[in-house]
Amino acid sequence: MRSLPLPLALTARLTPVAVLACAGWALTSGPAAPQAAAGHQANQQTSTQSSSSSSSTSSSSGPSSTAAAKAYSTAPSPCTSVPAATVKSLVPGAKTTGKEIPSTDTKLRRTCSWNALQGYDYRWLDVTFEISESDQAATQEYEQRVKEKSGGGAVPGLGNSAYSVVGLSTEDKQQTREGVVMVRVSNALVIVTYNGSDFETKKAPGTDEINKGAIKAARAAVGALGGGGSDSQSG
Repeated sequence: MRSLPLPLALTARLTPVAVLACAGWALTSGPAAPQAAAGHQANQQTSTQSSSSSSSTSSSSGPSSTAAAKAYSTAPSPCTSVPAATVKSLVPGAKTTGKEIPSTDTKLRRTCSWNALQGYDYRWLDVTFEISESDQAATQEYEQRVKEKSGGGAVPGLGNSAYSVVGLSTEDKQQTREGVVMVRVSNALVIVTYNGSDFETKKAPGTDEINKGAIKAARAAVGALGGGGSDSQSG
């Protein structure tokens, strides 16, 4: 079967992905001031110790507890986060190794993409890991993104909190359906984007297919992060 070139409209729609991948890392990076302040506070506590050793121990335990609360310090490899079998089922014809999008700070943000046009069917899958300075920072970022993607719902049993939403767009009479799943696991965010189009019928895949596919990839990615969820779980 002959392959078709991507419509200009779809190509233009996908172009910002790499740009967003390079710029998005700044959203989760924070100044070093809080850590410096914590160190200064610890020094003050040391210099003003009371005769009670139990009080001293209690005071010095604050910074240690804060440091321990940061579960993840670096983003895992996104291109190995989704099993090859899952990639083949969600993006037929794609190279299972995927392609990692360059990032200015791979400790804070990493994204892998898989896409393929098989016959007239096009599929695209993105998996992104973002690392925040704390659980609170990750929670705020998660809640903000959920507000920006209204119309979806919670995904139970995935991470500390998870949300999925599916939307339909039409450009030049070509439909594209896109599903987005966002998961927070401690101070890490997992963001999955999955979309598809049929260039023969001009129709998009069904909502259920896209939503379940995005959730399946998200479960695998969360499992790779180490926060629960597995590819064997159904969407």
